[in-house]
Amino acid sequence: MDYIKWIRGKVGNEKIILNFVSGYFINTEGKILLQKRNDKNMWGFPGGAIELGESFEEAIIREYFEETGLCVKVKSLIGIYSKYEDNYPNGDEAQPLSIFFELEYVDGEISIKDEETIELRYFAVEEIPNLVNKQHEDFLCDLKRFNGQVFIR
Repeated sequence: MDYIKWIRGKVGNEKIILNFVSGYFINTEGKILLQKRNDKNMWGFPGGAIELGESFEEAIIREYFEETGLCVKVKSLIGIYSKYEDNYPNGDEAQPLSIFFELEYVDGEISIKDEETIELRYFAVEEIPNLVNKQHEDFLCDLKRFNGQVFIR
């Protein structure tokens, strides 16, 4: 089921709360994989919406595979992000609630498998380009200073 499509069929473009997961891992060269998103033509951390019946962990594993071709597992919870607003090119408005994870690579090779992804690329932390929104900027800030304590924003 595509929860966002289903709920948007009922409420149109009105501002609603949506639940998302995102995550990152550092590869053997010390770089982080980012996704260039089709909806806003900007870089962000791979992830997406939680479907009905999914846990946060199930959602990030599914979304990461769908958007990158990589199998991952959850290593740590970095933060919970709730006080944000986002507007999409199609007119949808949302208050995105996101869970951000540190992930561990399990298997697979990078491949673009869906229409949500334009490009995938690894970046050194100091070379990460402008990110898609304030929430993703806060993800980056928190992953840089993560010491085992969960961030709540």
